[in-house]
Amino acid sequence: MSELVNVKIDGKPYQFEKGTTILKACKSIGIEIPTLCYLEGIAEEGVCGVCVVEVKGSRTLQRSCITEVLEGMEIYTNSPLVRTARKINLELALAHHDVSCPTCVRNDNCELQTVSNKLGVKEVTFPQIESFYEKDLGGPVVRDPSKCIFCRRCVSVCENIQNVNALTVAKRGIKTYIGAPFDLKLVDSPCVNCGQCIMNCPTGALSERDDTEKVWEALSDPDKYVVVSTAPAIRASLGELFDLPPGTFVRGKVATALRLLGFKQIFDTNFTADLTIVEEAHELIERVKNNGVLPMTTSCCPGWIKYLEEYYPEFIPNVSTCKSPQQMMGAIIKSYFSEKTGIPKEKIFHVSIMPCTAKKYEAERLEINASQVKDVDVVLTTREIARMIKEAGIDFVNLEDSDYDLPLGEYTGAATIFGATGGVMEAALRTAYEMVTGETLESVDFIPLRGLEGIKVSDVDIDGVKIRVAVAHTLGNASKLLEKVKSGEEKVHFIEVMACPGGCIGGGGQPIPTTDEIRLKRIQALYKDDSERQLRKSHENPYIKKLYAEYLGEIGGEKAHHLLHTHYIPRSPWERAEKIELNK
Repeated sequence: MSELVNVKIDGKPYQFEKGTTILKACKSIGIEIPTLCYLEGIAEEGVCGVCVVEVKGSRTLQRSCITEVLEGMEIYTNSPLVRTARKINLELALAHHDVSCPTCVRNDNCELQTVSNKLGVKEVTFPQIESFYEKDLGGPVVRDPSKCIFCRRCVSVCENIQNVNALTVAKRGIKTYIGAPFDLKLVDSPCVNCGQCIMNCPTGALSERDDTEKVWEALSDPDKYVVVSTAPAIRASLGELFDLPPGTFVRGKVATALRLLGFKQIFDTNFTADLTIVEEAHELIERVKNNGVLPMTTSCCPGWIKYLEEYYPEFIPNVSTCKSPQQMMGAIIKSYFSEKTGIPKEKIFHVSIMPCTAKKYEAERLEINASQVKDVDVVLTTREIARMIKEAGIDFVNLEDSDYDLPLGEYTGAATIFGATGGVMEAALRTAYEMVTGETLESVDFIPLRGLEGIKVSDVDIDGVKIRVAVAHTLGNASKLLEKVKSGEEKVHFIEVMACPGGCIGGGGQPIPTTDEIRLKRIQALYKDDSERQLRKSHENPYIKKLYAEYLGEIGGEKAHHLLHTHYIPRSPWERAEKIELNK
């Protein structure tokens, strides 16, 4: 049994386990202490000073997020000294902050705004300090130093969760800034564009590159035929940006809203998630049968792919050559759909709606476009499409449901679970089993692969052959798994990796905040959709069968390989940085 300590908080006696921080102790008894820099288990450095409390006998105020309760401690959470200190610390942060709130992407969803309102800050009594640094606009993740309050949450997430280390604290005093090391742009750093820094930034200092204007221009251009495809995870998260509960399934409303915006065809990236599984399962089987390179790893997450190219290039031969569902959809739209409809591929403008900022980067990769034109013209995040719907004055919550357009709008249950960690693996196993055995897989639910555990390993029996599979989400967990594979500690045949916590449902383009509780509700919505689909195996999708019969030919054949597969490039995480330094 844990040792208990006796503490008084605001004059009332309590008992807490020894080692509990004052912040957690107060929260457990219903006292809310404001924080800005604190992220439990990730960023616990006590940087911002907004959470200070008064402790009797202490010469200074204590930062509640890093100070543990002690026997006989008397704590005051709302004394005049505490209130004054919190306001001063907050005003110091605001003095460095560009307070142009109405034009900020985080307006009405900003922790700095929220804490300022709660603490009753009506004005900033310190002189405004202009930023010394320009905006970093070079890539999918945009950094605005004028909005940074130096909380270091982005640094902690990038280092402790993603193991990327693309952000750091540089210089000192009023010239302190947070950005890529060596004064680099993020695009020249090892940044994998996962967007988890955005998800954990309390202000608008980090955001996705806003590509909505490109889409508005395309929609108003009579010479463009504008089509759209939406990712599996969108249907379980977009509703939150219209005040619907997390996990509300809004696929039908999404289709209606996109038609009202003016898109000519509404396609579902779930269709090409099914296509990805058919190709990927075939590739896995071929590798196992023919002593190919194992373990094979999934390739649908662009943040994971860039991380592997930079930090584990020796594993490039292990990666499935399958494109992601987004890029397969682009290739099919600009080839099959173009030829089927007679619309020139040069005229088709394809917008992809993703829960992910790294998908913006993926769409720009030169080696991933197969149709001699850009397969995906613009990628919008969940947040961006919500802004467009609001800008158009569409009453999203009260929209009638409608369906997506065939043939690229049909999908199976296996496709929809792509949005959750473990979902790609589960979908692949459903198809691989039937491809190998020729028998019907009666129980399609692979429960051990589900949930938010960082690394999951399981054995699967396929016709007497034991297949050992592993699932990891977040790049830090992926790194741990790869190190075990390298050392021989873990022997597996197939690995799924998603860069973001929980998979795509926790992607860098999703609604903010995204907590584990919210992630689980989104995941539940996807598995519910899976369980309710008449078809739950990717190879059973009738329009996938028709696509192969009419256009692609054999699974894994020459035409399928040309359109649906790609290759990867070894990258030094600091190679570009070294060249930039040499050229200065």
